[in-house]
Amino acid sequence: MINKYIKEHKNEIIQKTQELIQIPSVISKSNNAKKPFGEQVNNALEYILELGKSLGFKTKNIDGYCGYIEFGEGKELIGIIGHLDVVPVQDGWTYPPFSAKIADGNIYGRGAIDDKGPVIASLYAMKAVMENSKVNKRIRLILGLNEENDWKCIEYYKKHEELPSVAFSPDADFPCIYAEKSILTSYLKMDYSKLMNENICIKEINTYGNAINVVPKNCSVILKINSKKIAMKDFIKNIKKFIIEKSYEIDIYKIDENEIKLTSHGTPSHSAHPESGINAISHLLVILYEIFNYYKIELELLQFFNEYINTQYYGENLGINFEDETGKLTLNVGDFSLQKNILQIGLNIRIPVTIDVIEIGNSFLKHTAPYLNVDFDTIDYRPPLHISKENILVKTLCDIYNKETNSKLEPIAIGGATYARAFDNCISFGANFPGDKDMCHQTDEFINIDKLLLSCKIYAEAIIALNNL
Repeated sequence: MINKYIKEHKNEIIQKTQELIQIPSVISKSNNAKKPFGEQVNNALEYILELGKSLGFKTKNIDGYCGYIEFGEGKELIGIIGHLDVVPVQDGWTYPPFSAKIADGNIYGRGAIDDKGPVIASLYAMKAVMENSKVNKRIRLILGLNEENDWKCIEYYKKHEELPSVAFSPDADFPCIYAEKSILTSYLKMDYSKLMNENICIKEINTYGNAINVVPKNCSVILKINSKKIAMKDFIKNIKKFIIEKSYEIDIYKIDENEIKLTSHGTPSHSAHPESGINAISHLLVILYEIFNYYKIELELLQFFNEYINTQYYGENLGINFEDETGKLTLNVGDFSLQKNILQIGLNIRIPVTIDVIEIGNSFLKHTAPYLNVDFDTIDYRPPLHISKENILVKTLCDIYNKETNSKLEPIAIGGATYARAFDNCISFGANFPGDKDMCHQTDEFINIDKLLLSCKIYAEAIIALNNL
């Protein structure tokens, strides 16, 4: 009956996935207390709550911070935790990123796999169960709006609403996730005010809205030179030489006799897999170091970066090349800015579950100590998730996936962060399938239609199984 329901509602599931993707729900500043994450994110929440209501579910908007869709009876609550916000869009898309274009059996668009397609699959899985099976527990789809930033949405939910006794998040990979690395977001900073009058200085930086948990596709900087001391022609010639030596894709634009603009191009990927992308910020920072070093201008932040980070992904030079069963420590340079005379480089670090975060901080403090003008400042830390592979929730969900796909796969660990770590007795479960390229945060993000529908069936079976535990 579950299969029949999903098959009969295939076109509806596809259409609703498209409609949700078409809402450009990137977080934005808001002065409206009822829409704390901006107009478009709120539009996505209102859309899906209205959809849930039309399908016969109970719905609630929780003060604009999050919402839920629920059915069933009983004291016990089963949770499905997804999110509606998306990371900013970079250029280079084949189809408009919020068009939800269907091509080659896929739905293309920002949020297609992260996390709008899986959210719709979960919603229609709930509907399939509601129409075809009796439950003695309540099933609640919890909808976050701030997952790609600082999780204020889910913190608000936990303060004001009932917590599920068991849950899964459709925001990662199948067969299921038993461990997620911890995440450290930190900045290397220096006061740049004393260098503003040097013969070369950084005037402006643009990372084109890149989220720190994304390998940046583009980054540009405007350099101002003292043309009385440095000939623009020679300056550009030297920069071209540095770029050619490194084989980087960096464009040079002459603005006037005193200013040039450098624009670095890379390939985006999720910061959990920085080796899958090409980091535009890192490449530009290397070239900036070469420029300032050639003209004998001491800029300690660039010196530290060149010596200890450069274009590495695993922190080898910092002595933090850690690895355990959950993989290697990874480091993504996700931000570069100049604000109020503070020059800073933002780092997103994914740490294996057995490694103490204090070791990471101590290593940075040790290596920055000789650089008197460089500070290391941590702004966010998310502890790891680590559940035994023998845990009943892990075994139940993994078994469901294997049964539905005729597989014999084991639970896996990831470098990504999902809402699973925000709740007790919760793990991530799909919707990226084994062997598929991880399109989260990438240009031309998509979800395959056949796998969207298969995810829906898997989630329906998971709801039934968890109800029977």
